[in-house]
Amino acid sequence: MNNGLKITVFATALAATFGTAYGVGKGVEPLVSTGAHAPQQHSGHNATGRDGAAGHAPGGLQMSEDGYTLALETPTVAPGGRTGIRFAIEDDAGRKVTAFQREHGKELHFILASRDLAEYRHLHPVRAADGTWSTSVDLPKAGDYRAFADFTPATEGAENLTLGADLPVSGTYRPAALPAARTTAEVDGYRVALGGELRAGRESELELTISRSGKAVTDLQPYLGAYGHLVALRAGDLAYLHVHPNDGGPGPTVSFMATAPSAGTYRLFLDFQHEGKVRTAAFTVAVEPSAKAPTGADGGHQH
Repeated sequence: MNNGLKITVFATALAATFGTAYGVGKGVEPLVSTGAHAPQQHSGHNATGRDGAAGHAPGGLQMSEDGYTLALETPTVAPGGRTGIRFAIEDDAGRKVTAFQREHGKELHFILASRDLAEYRHLHPVRAADGTWSTSVDLPKAGDYRAFADFTPATEGAENLTLGADLPVSGTYRPAALPAARTTAEVDGYRVALGGELRAGRESELELTISRSGKAVTDLQPYLGAYGHLVALRAGDLAYLHVHPNDGGPGPTVSFMATAPSAGTYRLFLDFQHEGKVRTAAFTVAVEPSAKAPTGADGGHQH
């Protein structure tokens, strides 16, 4: 296996923080937590300093952390058709942040996901000089959505953060059932096979192999500096995990190292680019309890 990004998260059960999980399947049981927030790690370097640090929640479960806040300026949107979303990252004095480190070609990555995990969007907003970010999105149905901002402030010693905020989409809402766990996904004529096993509290390798019409796709194109991007959301509280692949070539297999924060159900979203278009393959993964899973430590964010 190529030496690449090694990522481990420890997730905390903050179901009470966000209330009811709106029909995303069986809820996640509360976990014993020290509040640890694992460091985010990016291809080519390792983040340090957050392992075991008390007082940090998992990625995406908090609107404010380390003196920064995700401030949505669009309180709600309507379903159907493209609609604009505006937001800012504010510091602890309420000032809009205008300087960020670039990660994988972008200053900030913006994710939208419905609470039932049926809808997922990886967006790339534009920042105005005053620090206001804007983007547009077409969300086909009403419901409760979660917005995630993944960024690193351009200040000395700053660490990567993922902040989350709720974004209602107006209208009558009937949550969709979470799809059954499967090891293959189909999207636009592509077949993506998931190999490996996501384990609770134990690092393991996930391999995603892409084919089309029975032939391996060996000419994947770089997308934001990588051949694949993987986001995982835990059903129930939407604890967020964003990973990038191990070193490797342009297909057909993109691999990741990951550790599930707990037993439960996860939804994985793989973005890959081929022939000039980005596509997303989605998987439901059931993670069984493990006797070797650590106790007293809990989840976080991988990147």
